[in-house]
Amino acid sequence: MSDYKFVLYEPVDDGRIVRITLNRPEARNAQNRGLLVDLHDAFMEAEADDEVRVVILAGAGPMFSAGHDMGSKVSMEEMTPGPTQHPTRQINGATRKGAESLMLQEWHYFFENTRRWRNLRKITIGQAHGDVYAAGLMLLWACDLIVSADDVRFADVVGARLGMCGVEYFAHPWELGPRKAKELLLTGDAIDAHEAHALGMVSKVFPADELADSTLEFARRIAQLPTMSALLIKESVNQSVDNMGFYNALNACFTLHELNHSHWAQLHENKYPIALEEDGIPNWKEAPPIVPAVKDKVRADS
Repeated sequence: MSDYKFVLYEPVDDGRIVRITLNRPEARNAQNRGLLVDLHDAFMEAEADDEVRVVILAGAGPMFSAGHDMGSKVSMEEMTPGPTQHPTRQINGATRKGAESLMLQEWHYFFENTRRWRNLRKITIGQAHGDVYAAGLMLLWACDLIVSADDVRFADVVGARLGMCGVEYFAHPWELGPRKAKELLLTGDAIDAHEAHALGMVSKVFPADELADSTLEFARRIAQLPTMSALLIKESVNQSVDNMGFYNALNACFTLHELNHSHWAQLHENKYPIALEEDGIPNWKEAPPIVPAVKDKVRADS
């Protein structure tokens, strides 16, 4: 197993399958910079290894991922100049001024990295358990297939809790359909694994206690396909979606995301780039609980 700080890299079946596991269970696998860089390196390691046919992306602990790290001790240390600062906080736009700095940093570490994973030259399977929120969706949506435990909830709460127009990798209309995407973004409500399956976002739904084993069996079935066949199937579908506008839509929506950040930064004296309580958004630490999106209720009972 390769040595990463924030992810586990586990070859299975003599390396034909690799399981990459987000490994910050104490933080609900919130995505600090170190985790994202480790994840990128792990994906690139799997891609470079010609023995690898399928990559499984999973999460340790109670949930797959709570999304971006909004300020844990680890994340703050990575941002603060000094011996604990992450090296990426000095490159790729980090030293630029104004909106340029945030835009370039988010482009490299929240957007283009996710799109790079979507185009990995191996088949990828996202293994979802617990709850999957906001940027956790980005990691799953970068995968070719998504397998879910039967008790998972999926939600993007950044509109309702941060005043943002969705996460940086804006695949929502493609994964959910345009009207469902608007509903979930405007309300912050969640859909369960079964509705996600009905929408085509999730491929398989398994009992939670069988998820890991069933995902591995699914990966083994796919690994039997000749690698060239698997790659060209993936490329044919990805190119078709790109020709339908997916690639350009991602670019356009990323710039809207950065405009959204800039709007809040200009309004706030402290330049904070997300909405605050004074803007009519509840404090994200004290926001009402996430509830299911129920078709015959304005808001489901919490």
